[in-house]
Amino acid sequence: MVRRPVAWVAAIVLFVEAVGIALLNWFLGVVVDRQNMSLAGLDSDMMSASSKIGGLVFGLYFALCGVAALLVALRGRAPGVLGRILLISAAVVHGLLGAFTVGLVGWGAFAFMMVVVGLIVFTLLAFGPAAGPADAAPVDGGSGADGANGGGGGAPVAAPPAPSAS
Repeated sequence: MVRRPVAWVAAIVLFVEAVGIALLNWFLGVVVDRQNMSLAGLDSDMMSASSKIGGLVFGLYFALCGVAALLVALRGRAPGVLGRILLISAAVVHGLLGAFTVGLVGWGAFAFMMVVVGLIVFTLLAFGPAAGPADAAPVDGGSGADGANGGGGGAPVAAPPAPSAS
């Protein structure tokens, strides 16, 4: 099957992005710090620190999403509630980043973001609960508790009440 390798690739891409986004924001923080300029009266030290902190927070977020995808790849089953929430939010974030990168960076960056969205969504759907007849209530083929209803089990269905004339 192709499910587990896709989850592995998604985990690796998310880990690489975690490191890349942290390093990019750290670099931007250093650039702002060395320019010693303000933007609309903002303190350059505050902008530098917030860029570095933001990079670390987003890097940790993408790393946590990578851990969720890695656990899916290792276990070979659907993520738990927290893992599912993380992966869905990562797909949404990458969709928004893809929309922004078209104008700022170009179509190549957009294509990369959409590939990452595809990896995450495939991981979610491939390991999600299967829908269909397998999930329906099992039919035991035997008779119900009272032997009624033709062996389908359960209580017989009662007719709806007749409408009143008053």
